[in-house]
Amino acid sequence: MDADDLQPRRVDDPLGAVGAQDLDPLSVAELTARIAALEAEIVRSRAKLVAATRFRGAADALFKR
Repeated sequence: MDADDLQPRRVDDPLGAVGAQDLDPLSVAELTARIAALEAEIVRSRAKLVAATRFRGAADALFKR
């Protein structure tokens, strides 16, 4: 892995910023809160993925792709 792979791809790349954040200074409570927030974001992202897949399927059926 190249060191550049650890840096955000764009200035506004929030996922890259999350992955590059130094976790060493965080307390156990802060790490627990971070994990809870990330797990909530995973749930939200999966729900969006399901909705987008359903929408795409409906659009494909409408236009008979």
